[in-house]
Amino acid sequence: MANDHSKALALLFNRLAERFDGDVPIERHARAHLSDAIVDHEFPAQKCDGLAVPFLDAMSRSDADPICSLIAALPFAWAPPQTSSDPLYAAHSTFKVHVELLGPNGLVRSDTIRLGLYGILPNSEYGLRTHPAEETYIMLAGRADWMRGTAPYRSHGPGERSHHPSMLPHATRTRDQAFMSVYTWCGDDISTTNYHYAGLPASD
Repeated sequence: MANDHSKALALLFNRLAERFDGDVPIERHARAHLSDAIVDHEFPAQKCDGLAVPFLDAMSRSDADPICSLIAALPFAWAPPQTSSDPLYAAHSTFKVHVELLGPNGLVRSDTIRLGLYGILPNSEYGLRTHPAEETYIMLAGRADWMRGTAPYRSHGPGERSHHPSMLPHATRTRDQAFMSVYTWCGDDISTTNYHYAGLPASD
């Protein structure tokens, strides 16, 4: 079974590379790293907690990206991200799930990219943050509202992107659906050292 999971993870990397099909540097960067990755991760023998029902519901909807069935079947150690030690950030992260696939802490190590899977439960809000890395999210399932800079929130569904240039403030919220996405960070600084979380934006 462990070998089957490794094969499924390699297939996931290939399928995710196909999703980063935009002709822009950040997507070309992600596509190249996913395609070139040597996937030899061994999943632990112990069973990990699976995704909560709202994520599975969103990922099984007819409009969800078919890659979601592959994601749901892999025994990832889903957990809130550890991007910041700020107590406010931690308080606003209990409703998130994340796994880093490529990166300094990834299942496949890289010092030149961060790329992973990321979701938020329904009726949740993750406030304004900034970081030096350029970032793109591609929605795979469900819906989320994304705020970029001073623009109002805009709803995104499967196949849509939210792109955040370096240091652009951005925020995310959900309504009645969870969402699942794939994200990537790239640039000269993909560390979390200068990540800043500012809390929830003023009500719109």
